[in-house]
Amino acid sequence: MTLPCPLPLQWDVFCRVIDNFGDIGVCWRLVAQLADRGHRVRLWVDDASALQWMAPAGCPGVELRAWGSPPPGSHESPPDVMVEAFGCDIAPEFIAYSAYSSSARGQNGIEPVWINLEYLSAERYVERNHKLASPLSSGPGAGRTRWFFYPGFTPATGGLLREPDLMARRAAFDPTAWRRAHAAAYGLDDGGAGQRWVSLFCYEPAALPELLRHGQAQPTQLLVTPGRPTAAVRAALHENIAQISPQGLSDKRGQLCISYLPARPQTAFDHMLWACDLNLVRGEDSLVRALWAGQPLVWQIYPQHDNAHHDKLWAFLDWLQAPASLRQFHATWNGLDTAPLQWPGDDTLAEWSSCIAAARARLLTQDNLVAQLLGFVAEKR
Repeated sequence: MTLPCPLPLQWDVFCRVIDNFGDIGVCWRLVAQLADRGHRVRLWVDDASALQWMAPAGCPGVELRAWGSPPPGSHESPPDVMVEAFGCDIAPEFIAYSAYSSSARGQNGIEPVWINLEYLSAERYVERNHKLASPLSSGPGAGRTRWFFYPGFTPATGGLLREPDLMARRAAFDPTAWRRAHAAAYGLDDGGAGQRWVSLFCYEPAALPELLRHGQAQPTQLLVTPGRPTAAVRAALHENIAQISPQGLSDKRGQLCISYLPARPQTAFDHMLWACDLNLVRGEDSLVRALWAGQPLVWQIYPQHDNAHHDKLWAFLDWLQAPASLRQFHATWNGLDTAPLQWPGDDTLAEWSSCIAAARARLLTQDNLVAQLLGFVAEKR
């Protein structure tokens, strides 16, 4: 049980965009959920361009600041909490500003809680390192403490981002109506009950051509997200824009219907995951959202040059209690072996569905990430 956190607090969240949309996607969900709970948030980011489509309406209580901008002025609230996401380093000028602001409050002044919000992993070190202190001995932050906070899948970690009403919205969602609306917008037949709907958010998996061949052999509606996934699919099909429909929105290969999607807000992305029979996702944010969707999923993990992502993937599959068929699909999809890609039949997909449903049920017994952060801040203040 987490401790209550007094309202409102001033949060300063720092984000550097490394991997396309994942970093800013996680940070935006975090700051929006903090603001929804009545807190004030400044989000310092070096590339906020994705928010134009990811969160076009913004969020009351969240203010965007460009990375490297001067610290807040004397008329603005100093930070109560500083969060550096994914190990990005807060500018020394801001650290010095926060230290000065604390001392200016007098002997009873409370230093801001300084949190390093780490990447998501199911590896065992996460539980060992969660909430560990890191005292600083030099620089403008000398004498202060930074705390490591790890999201995770078990009760001994910081949990996952989840809005309080997410499961209620998920339960009220009508996937059949969503599919009909999508088919109408793209001039497609919705395929009826016999068509499998698959979302594709990926990097460039070597097994993608094989997946497309499987899709051509049975009724499949493939929803391809923009950017690298769209480029990867078109490259795998050896096609150019002239071979696509005049609108450039859809394509038909055998029994495979391909929809090339535009960029969409985070809520609409969630709806797509809820509407599909199988979600092929990548990175951190979409993995978490696919888990909450409760549908069968396959995760393409961000590749690292030293292959450290292999252990990270196996640790996740171990936590997931994934059946052998799902583990093998992950191995092939992530290039860990060269075995043929085994397209799941209905029985196999049902087994995957049961696995994800059980994993989600375990997660729902734990406090979400924002609730745990608020409790941790209340404890340290």
